[in-house]
Amino acid sequence: MAGYRRNFITDYDGLAGQWWDPRGALAPLGWIARARAAFVPVAVPGPGPGPATGDGNEQPRLLDVACGGGLFGPHLAGKGYRVFGVDLSAMALREARQHGYDAVLRADITRLPFTDASFDVVTAGQCLEHVPEPFVVVSELCRVLRPGGTLIVDTIPDTGTARLVAITLAENLPLPGRPPRGTHDHRLFVNRERLVRVARAHGVELRLLGLRPHLRDLARYLVRRREEVRMIPTKSTDVLYLGVGTKR
Repeated sequence: MAGYRRNFITDYDGLAGQWWDPRGALAPLGWIARARAAFVPVAVPGPGPGPATGDGNEQPRLLDVACGGGLFGPHLAGKGYRVFGVDLSAMALREARQHGYDAVLRADITRLPFTDASFDVVTAGQCLEHVPEPFVVVSELCRVLRPGGTLIVDTIPDTGTARLVAITLAENLPLPGRPPRGTHDHRLFVNRERLVRVARAHGVELRLLGLRPHLRDLARYLVRRREEVRMIPTKSTDVLYLGVGTKR
């Protein structure tokens, strides 16, 4: 699907030096990563053998799909997981390895190189809206998640409001944290109802909630009085949303 190539995940290679810049183009990804981490349960080692924990003595495992430069990693400290990251970008993976990831692997997220039911938690943040087959990715996320494990995804919905905010405004206003023009393609934004249906078909009942910036944080960020913006839950899923569920 050549028409989507400009928006593909490896395009982040051109921003490799900005992963940890609090005022750079990737800064909002860090804000969302922090919010996502709040939904990761504290690990509880299993009492016996299982596909995710081997002989029952291994540390519970978390897979971060499309992990990028590892912005999620620091927020997992103390959760008790062995953290794995996969991404197409070798440059991003080098960054992730230095920020709390125990193992990283370059891989196509539509064909994850892991056996079924091999992770206790699977997360995928801000990647489904960058691939032409997002629901294939969702099926893979569910496949590698063990029964009883937690799935967490966040993405952008296919709404006119999301197109206005994420593209028309976010990519054009001269503000800190602005993504480059062309970062998003509205044709790839992810239908909420279909996401729920696909996850359900693979054993995961997702609960959806919206995320938005804390307005006071955002105002202080824009005038350079704050370096990070908290993302808070909201009822509206029209601009940015997160899904969390447990596999049957």
